[in-house]
Amino acid sequence: MIYGVDSFSFHDILTIAGNPKAAQLNEQSRKQILASQENVQKIVSSNRTVYGINTGFGPLCDVKISEEETALLQHNLIISHAVGVGKMIDKEYSKIMMIAKVHALSRGFSGVTLQVIERLILMLEKDIIPCVPEQGSVGASGDLAPLAHMVLPLLGLGQVWENDKPTATAEVLQKHDLQPLKLGPKEGLGLINGTQFILAHAIKGLEKMEYLLDLADLTAAMSLEAYRGSASPFKKELHEIRPFAGSKTVAARMLKFLENSENLKAHEFCDRVQDPYSFRCVPQVHGASRNAYEHLKELAETELNSVTDNPIVLSAEETISGGNFHGQLMALPIDYAALAAAELGNISDRRSYLLLEGKFGLPRLLAESSGLNSGFMIPQYTSAALVSENKSLCFPASADSIPTSLGQEDHVSMGSISGRKLNRILDNLVHILAVELMFAAQGLEFRRPAKCSDIIEENYRIIRSKVAKLEDDRLIGEDMLAIAEMIQNRQFVVSGS
Repeated sequence: MIYGVDSFSFHDILTIAGNPKAAQLNEQSRKQILASQENVQKIVSSNRTVYGINTGFGPLCDVKISEEETALLQHNLIISHAVGVGKMIDKEYSKIMMIAKVHALSRGFSGVTLQVIERLILMLEKDIIPCVPEQGSVGASGDLAPLAHMVLPLLGLGQVWENDKPTATAEVLQKHDLQPLKLGPKEGLGLINGTQFILAHAIKGLEKMEYLLDLADLTAAMSLEAYRGSASPFKKELHEIRPFAGSKTVAARMLKFLENSENLKAHEFCDRVQDPYSFRCVPQVHGASRNAYEHLKELAETELNSVTDNPIVLSAEETISGGNFHGQLMALPIDYAALAAAELGNISDRRSYLLLEGKFGLPRLLAESSGLNSGFMIPQYTSAALVSENKSLCFPASADSIPTSLGQEDHVSMGSISGRKLNRILDNLVHILAVELMFAAQGLEFRRPAKCSDIIEENYRIIRSKVAKLEDDRLIGEDMLAIAEMIQNRQFVVSGS
């Protein structure tokens, strides 16, 4: 993969994060970078006024900066903007920010030097990853504070990760025999103008959501087996006359998961007409969430392969001061995906509740001696609490805007908050689905000797490898955490089609 030349997918970024040498600069990308660098130098030498090259920033754009002071201007920009607060984002998020920034700068429209870009790549390869606080970006004029923290180590400042601990950059650079860099004209602005913090959260959200969408289908199928529900709502003919892509995908997957089920044969002579919506409408609800995921994926990959700083340097004679740094294009689809992820948990909790009701041959609370034992009563409380928390996180951050920069930046996206909330919702969803999987496996115990499809039997065995059938009350909180860990390690077989 070639920075600044190839079109990257979000999977490509995750691959590079795992193996930084999977991407590199080639002759074409180097030419692009050097040409852009040369254009900036010509602008400086010409003494023509261009925002961010020889002017102040934001409301100070009318302050002219001399040629001798342009380097100091960029240094001051970084140290004055590194004002993030809160806990540090996970190291992988910082890696993704760096990779996405290198890719954008390598397009050759930002005026950042080859030396700086090569240093970012070297830092990735040597695992010198900046510590970036999670709060402080309003998601317009770029993710200024987070990106400034990402850039500080180039100057020998700030902190980087070493042995999973924040460590002074100067100390780590010395170990690697590296000297701090001095930024030239336009470089500081090119480095911190952009949406890479928002984008990193979108990419990690896509990675998590891709698996959890598949797992939610499997979980619903296991619960349907335990409930002895009907597979009729998943028939192809139904979804061909309302042909949403997500619904069609989920319906086909459900039929695959339920193939040759002995439990579902019980419907051949039963008088149950319809299942509750949380079973019957799985294709429509899960499918809508899939549509939101696909929307975010499309827009995130567009953003990933875009130039998002300002101004854009087209030539020594032409620069454009615009708004490519504005995060609204990402904030809205991230908020949409957050709602979609929360709904996966909402409907999962409803299915968990139905399995506890004691209907259609299942004991109340999925325990044969309920009363003396509480059975699975309380894990559903945990699920309900997480579902409610996710609902509170669904308020769209992009619906808010607070003017900044003395009114120069009078509409902002808050997309950085959108990205953080999406990932919190997805982390909660892991535990909600873990509860449903635990209930579904217990429910299957009361359907024996009837067999499920091969894939559900395989996933049942995966659960039972760590979590035994509940006979009497025990520390089932540990069982929930064990299943959640299996989800996080992607141990479940979720390919149904």
